[in-house]
Amino acid sequence: MSSVLYDTPGPRAKARNLIVSVVFAVALAAGVWWLVSALGDKGHLEWAKWKPFTESSSWTVYLLPGLGNTLKAAALSMIIALPLGAVFGIARLSDHAWVRIPAGTVVEFFRAIPVLILMVFANELYSGSVEPDVRPLYAVVTGLVLYNASVLAEIVRAGILSLPSGQAEAGRAIGLRKSQTMRFILLPQAVTAMLPAIVSQLVVIVKDTALGGAMIGFTELLRSRGTMSAFYGNTIPSFIVVAVIFVVLNLILTTFASWLEKWLRSRKKSSGAVLGAAAIEDAKTVGAKANTDGGTR
Repeated sequence: MSSVLYDTPGPRAKARNLIVSVVFAVALAAGVWWLVSALGDKGHLEWAKWKPFTESSSWTVYLLPGLGNTLKAAALSMIIALPLGAVFGIARLSDHAWVRIPAGTVVEFFRAIPVLILMVFANELYSGSVEPDVRPLYAVVTGLVLYNASVLAEIVRAGILSLPSGQAEAGRAIGLRKSQTMRFILLPQAVTAMLPAIVSQLVVIVKDTALGGAMIGFTELLRSRGTMSAFYGNTIPSFIVVAVIFVVLNLILTTFASWLEKWLRSRKKSSGAVLGAAAIEDAKTVGAKANTDGGTR
């Protein structure tokens, strides 16, 4: 039995796939064994270096405050960057050049600058006008918002342009203005298509908060790890624990996004109900009224 994408493998192909899988599993096991052996030979697996993670003081003094700052910066950046990116993405599709050209200039400019440079400039910009204890947070959020809003704007624009042209034509046919077509027809359909790319960018936001700790002294999770490892002398174990925390955070985010995507798709499925004559007449009345309103405009 064949699939749309590939032919069903025969006996020889199945045997070849099995051999490749076994070789890969053996190579992966050998790589893991080599890594564990190397860590053990250098003393990174000693209990004394892992014991601090079993004590509450390591978490309450170092890791949890750093994690809180990471989540705060990421959440603020997401809340601001998402609607801002949507506005600029839609503005780039405007029929008016005075809207489309400035929006495109802003998006291309901030998308071309590394987010770390934006954080450094923002930190200098806030010097003297923002309290020193919160200035790194402001700078990190500003840099993340400017860069990621520009990337999200391109995601929104590409998602809308990926829809069939007949969707917009159908909106114009029933007398909807372009803003109404965008709001009621195009955006609801494009959201589902854009969601995987949007989630990928949100994951980038969570990870890029570490750049603020590296350059401008923002006490996020990775910088707090450095302070803790300097005290306990467990550099590699602390990196491993922080990496696991980041993996868990991003896994939660992607899991939620997958659930949201399935929920949005299920809402768009037809109930299969058959419209009666009265419902059809009501639909015709609404369409005629829309055409009349469109003509008067």
